[in-house]
Amino acid sequence: MNNIQKEIKRLRKEIEHHNYCYYVLDKPEISDFEYDNLFKKLLDLENRYPQYKSPFSPTQRVGAPPLDKFGKVVHAVPMLSLSNAFNKNDLIDFHNRVARLLPDEKIEYIVEPKIDGLAVELIYENNIFVKGATRGDGITGEDVTLNLKTIKSIPLKLEDNEYKFSILEIRGEVFLTKKQFLKINEEREKEGLPLFANPRNCAAGSLRQLNSEETAKRNLNIFVYGKGRVEGVEIFSQWEFINILKKLKFNVNPLIKRFDKITEAIDYCLYIEENRNSLPYEIDGAVIKVNNFIQQEKLGNVARFPRWAIAYKFREAEEITKLIDVKVQVGRTGILTPVAVLTPVNIKGVEVSRATLHNFDEIKAKDIKIGDFVYVKRAGDVIPEIIGPVLEKRDGSEIEITVPDKCPVCSGEIYREPGEVNYRCISSLSCAAQVKGKIKHFVSKNCMNINGFGERIVEVFVEKGLIKDIADIYYLQIDDILNLDRFALKSATNLIKSINQSKKNTLWRLINGLGIRYVGEEISKILAKNFISLDKIISADIAQIENAVYKKNIKTTRKSLKIAENIVKFFNEEHNLRVIEKLKAAGLNFKEYELVGNDSDKLLNGLSFVLTGTLREYSRNEAKNIIETLGGKVLSAVSGRVDYVVAGELPGSKLNKAKKLGIKILNEDEFLAMLKDKS
Repeated sequence: MNNIQKEIKRLRKEIEHHNYCYYVLDKPEISDFEYDNLFKKLLDLENRYPQYKSPFSPTQRVGAPPLDKFGKVVHAVPMLSLSNAFNKNDLIDFHNRVARLLPDEKIEYIVEPKIDGLAVELIYENNIFVKGATRGDGITGEDVTLNLKTIKSIPLKLEDNEYKFSILEIRGEVFLTKKQFLKINEEREKEGLPLFANPRNCAAGSLRQLNSEETAKRNLNIFVYGKGRVEGVEIFSQWEFINILKKLKFNVNPLIKRFDKITEAIDYCLYIEENRNSLPYEIDGAVIKVNNFIQQEKLGNVARFPRWAIAYKFREAEEITKLIDVKVQVGRTGILTPVAVLTPVNIKGVEVSRATLHNFDEIKAKDIKIGDFVYVKRAGDVIPEIIGPVLEKRDGSEIEITVPDKCPVCSGEIYREPGEVNYRCISSLSCAAQVKGKIKHFVSKNCMNINGFGERIVEVFVEKGLIKDIADIYYLQIDDILNLDRFALKSATNLIKSINQSKKNTLWRLINGLGIRYVGEEISKILAKNFISLDKIISADIAQIENAVYKKNIKTTRKSLKIAENIVKFFNEEHNLRVIEKLKAAGLNFKEYELVGNDSDKLLNGLSFVLTGTLREYSRNEAKNIIETLGGKVLSAVSGRVDYVVAGELPGSKLNKAKKLGIKILNEDEFLAMLKDKS
């Protein structure tokens, strides 16, 4: 083993150790900054020496390319549900049934917190993690292996040589900490996205992402607690299994305990209930299990419930208060969210004065009215939620809650697509509630690509009133920028230069930057190439746009008709059209070069090109197709037969050779200008 391999091995071991300390022991030994540096160092070495990459490396937890759908996994041992107990008497009845079926036998119990998350199964073969699945219907689950690999507390390989499992199936619960859940909802609120109702829904949605890179961002965790099929090692009890899992460095809940008497087990369940609010994660109950596996087999199952276990369900605290008003918030994406304004009420130590109503369909389903006295709980002990009205307190003065006729922020048109629950404001280019998000999208790399226009600058410009819509970007003056803190002449000049440069961008970037729903980079390029100009897209009808999208056989979860309807709706909105006119007046390019025509009028007829470096606007293959469509040739090597070398970012040795031969070199902007001469 050479020095590089040794260093990679050392870094992997050190990073996994720190993952274990942070995610399992909850005792980090180094700062986040130090951890990030270790991770970056390992990633750099693996990228430089790909021959030493390993599927068990910590770097493989960051996610993989998106899946089209999840595969199915049949559980070798069914993942059964648990019957419920709601009070102390129910738990005593459970014990009496167990004792009756196991006469004269000593019975031990294990008590575990019931994590409010998503049940999964981890499958190891020869101590290597090979597959993971959701519980599903208990018989068949979904294959979420790639997503589970992003959870840092799940070992990818079991290093403990004491246990040689040929098959090891482990059951556990994927969850989010309260802190992480609140962080995710805060980010969604800033982006105008619907909030998750509770940590369980958030964890479930995160684990069922088809793109595991998105799952990796959610920082999920897992507690393991149960077994499925086990081969290669003999295990006799739940307590023994739990301790083996600890030795193998799985994340086992530290509150799991063993008891000789049912009375002690019940007291511990009540203790957990009393102290649940102090935990950093959500639990909705406690589980009592018979410890001995042989006794579990004797007890067996009834229907789809094991006789050897029961879940003691905690009661959620709720209070009654008055619904004073309903305010409608508009998020970054234009979604209208009704929020209840309440007479302040204390729920489990927290004063609650506002509660999300999620959407207007839910208001109708719950029959909630302004002036009602309502039952309120903290869903998952975190998010305030209205359960429903106290009907016996109604006196006839209550007021119906209705959907607003116009956007409460900009007075623009609102709409709701068939099959959806949320109403949206369609005046996305001028609605103040959406403007920051729209500008951030518009200036981003995959849209207008305005260098130096970061998120902080967007925030400042909007808050200072310099920008009220995306078109205002092109009316900024250098003095406007210099009057702001942290801007010097050079940075202000560079920003103005980048803004002016973006006016020359190709049409698809402008279309993508408008932020039309369902219209991303791929659809934007199709629209640009089919309609040639933005004016023609604006004047097109639904059938014309649908035909353009449909005939290209776009792989999208949205049908072409829905895409076309949204495009036409967007360009029919007067507020949006005003902003587009401002963009046009500012001199932005509204046209695409034309890739049709006779051979006699092809712009690049007879010319030879070599491409080097990375282009902003197109991939290498796209640029090659464009040149060839316009009559030119693309060569792989620089020689005297080449007319032009097109140099993108980070060009290779071809650029130096072209300079030596005196070949004309075009930067990307010059190349695009040559193409636009056609239109």
